[in-house]
Amino acid sequence: MPINLLITGDYCPIGRNAQSIENGDYSMFGNFIPYVRNADLAVTNLESPLTLMSEEIKKTGPNIKSSPNAIKALSFAGFNLVTLANNHILDYGEAGVKDTIRHCKEEKINVVGAGENLVKAREPFITAINDVKIAILNFAENEFCAASENTSGANPINLITNYQDIKKTKQKVDCLIVVVHGGREHYQLPTPKQRERYRFYIDSGADIVIGHHTHCFSGYEFYNEKPIFYSLGNFIFDYKKKYQTGLWTQGYGVLFNLSKGGLDFELIPYWQGRTENEKLVLLDDQEKVRFENKIKQLNQIIDSDELFYSEWKSYLQTQKKDYYGMIFIRNKYIRAAIKKGLLFPFFFQSKEHKRLLLNIFRCESHQEIMMNILENNINTYL
Repeated sequence: MPINLLITGDYCPIGRNAQSIENGDYSMFGNFIPYVRNADLAVTNLESPLTLMSEEIKKTGPNIKSSPNAIKALSFAGFNLVTLANNHILDYGEAGVKDTIRHCKEEKINVVGAGENLVKAREPFITAINDVKIAILNFAENEFCAASENTSGANPINLITNYQDIKKTKQKVDCLIVVVHGGREHYQLPTPKQRERYRFYIDSGADIVIGHHTHCFSGYEFYNEKPIFYSLGNFIFDYKKKYQTGLWTQGYGVLFNLSKGGLDFELIPYWQGRTENEKLVLLDDQEKVRFENKIKQLNQIIDSDELFYSEWKSYLQTQKKDYYGMIFIRNKYIRAAIKKGLLFPFFFQSKEHKRLLLNIFRCESHQEIMMNILENNINTYL
């Protein structure tokens, strides 16, 4: 008998959806719910901790949390597993992580990708459906979220331990899915290292690789006859007004059909979090044609090294001012002035310093030393 597996992107029940949830209104899923309830296993990424804690960790980027009641909306929709390895799971400290796991378990929703320590965070989710054993491993890029030997958090990207866990888990199951939280936000293609890393996970034994985090949908490829989806985009994520149009508001779920004959899948595209309607709405026929054409274009770029690196080179040109500012300039107001063209950046930069920074970032040993020094220095002042 075929098995249906549904996987979606980032579920972050904040903004207008948060108020609906507090009122017991779970209609934000719209006409997507039948796909969830008809799946044998339905998975989404829980992008925010579910906690009443008020103390934020010190980090770059926003600290996000949601009401514990938000898990009831997922239960209502029919989800039975959440991935927790993401860059926000530790936003409200270890207590926030533990609260999230507890609230999920109280609603009988399984978790993977985070835990009270690194050993727990690395544990796979394994289930048997129609006598087919399926496992999910969940990794996140190393931001302010990683678990350690003694502290709670997310299961981080580490190619050595990731490889070990994929190999070990694959020996126990028929189908292994790796779900990864990473990539460049708002960029609709994988980075070169990301593409290399996700292909490595296939080489290590994964049958499917799924990505999210970028807040925009990307394409997919078949690598060694195994599918890699580089980003599904946001699932439910109502955010700032400036994001309520464009790529932020469009995503897709993937419905996999596993059978003895092989693996098929269907893309389920939708709008969500838009100015006029925060709820999820499936695309109509005309919108779906435009979506499919865009997916084909992205797939062609991913599959062609010439197109892929050309797009990456063009993208880097758009990021120079931002990244040079972050590297060279301490004051955020001066960085903003340079970005707007009000100040000339060459007053703060030199080629000699750029070469020094390149060597620190590129050389593994220098990179490790610099990271450890910064970590120790920041912890000193906490």
